[in-house]
Amino acid sequence: MREECKHFQSRTYKSGEVARFCVLGNAPDQPWSCPENCLTYERRFVDVGWSHGTLVARPVESAPPDVPVEDRRELLASASEIVNAIAPELIEERRLELDELEKKKRKGGKFWRR
Repeated sequence: MREECKHFQSRTYKSGEVARFCVLGNAPDQPWSCPENCLTYERRFVDVGWSHGTLVARPVESAPPDVPVEDRRELLASASEIVNAIAPELIEERRLELDELEKKKRKGGKFWRR
């Protein structure tokens, strides 16, 4: 991936796993590579307001050599379909949890009102 692109993002989780991706979703073979001559590529000139750590960034893992590019893309597409299939349920669960929290907040505030 082109780490100098404005749309590149990287996240490191507590487990040590690193996720590298294009925010616009234009890298179908991510995290290994961006498309050649990407139309949305914009060089990042300044990281204003960002604080960079002193640790060295981990290198990007090399793409699996024994799996053809098309098969990798199919695998990533099927994983994306699985996530998208359950996403509405998860969003609805979270919305219900937030509604419950909001109701609890409103109940506690009545005591202090006149």
